Amino acid sequence: MGKTGTSLTLSLTLGACAALMAFGAQAQTTKVVLGMSGWTGFAPLTLADKAGIFKKHGLDVDIKFIPQKDRHLALAAGSIQCAATTVETHVAWNANGVPIVQIFQLDKSYGADGMAVRNDITSVADLKGKTIGVDAPGTSSYFGLAWILEKNGMTLKDVKTTTLSPQAAAQAFVVGRNDAAMTYEPYLSTVRNSPDAGKILVTTLDYPYVIDTLGCAPGWLKDNPAAAKGLADAYFEALELIKADPKQSNEIMGAAVKQTGEQFAESASHLKWQDKAANQKFFAEELMPFMQEAQKILLSAGVIRKAPEDLSVTFNDSFIK
Repeated sequence: MGKTGTSLTLSLTLGACAALMAFGAQAQTTKVVLGMSGWTGFAPLTLADKAGIFKKHGLDVDIKFIPQKDRHLALAAGSIQCAATTVETHVAWNANGVPIVQIFQLDKSYGADGMAVRNDITSVADLKGKTIGVDAPGTSSYFGLAWILEKNGMTLKDVKTTTLSPQAAAQAFVVGRNDAAMTYEPYLSTVRNSPDAGKILVTTLDYPYVIDTLGCAPGWLKDNPAAAKGLADAYFEALELIKADPKQSNEIMGAAVKQTGEQFAESASHLKWQDKAANQKFFAEELMPFMQEAQKILLSAGVIRKAPEDLSVTFNDSFIK
């Protein structure tokens, strides 16, 4: 065989090896379907996907945008394995027979969630008898409304509610429908930019009720502990990428919710993503007290009929070590 033949054989051999290596890498990749929404706090998950960080950690992640009110149904059906949502929603799902285990914290809202009201409403007490656009029971917006009213000596029975998603609630409010609206970023900025329509009465700066975590089905976690650790590590790596290249990162995250990089950065300024150190502190000191308070409000609001038997099974901090 001549020199050319030898080179060709070598090329074919290298090509075959590369193909086998690629096949092996693919075989080691864990598939996971993740349910979430366009909420700004979840955006680093989108960045981890688009920037190839999940793949770097051996994950084939399929992100599905599913309304919060339906996410537990997808989890129960097995069409998703993990979900991003608020802490109290994890409590409610477990209480209502859809087990999920929180494995890392995503964000805390610092003004990114709130209530918009007409300009003549000056206090929470003024909401008595008013109509409020709010998402369905079992969602963070509904819980937030119950939380705010409870902190002011009121209940959901003191107001009228009309069921609207956070985006629809903000849009309806701006065009003159309803006396108030519960919403969050990026939709809360619709109200921030429409002062003639009304104002933002309270946010999570006043009532810190929005804390988001990512959780997965217990069975999936048991079978895929390395993949769960990969999800957490990929999230923390995405936060580092945001610090290193904020402009490009904001453009990627904003595109997922049809915002420019600048618009997304404005929305994100009202929340704080939580790195590994913040996660470790939260799971050790803050999570359980918050869940205990949240379940009382969930019970009084009728979102759950009974509290989970053991709140400690609703989280696992081993993936953030």
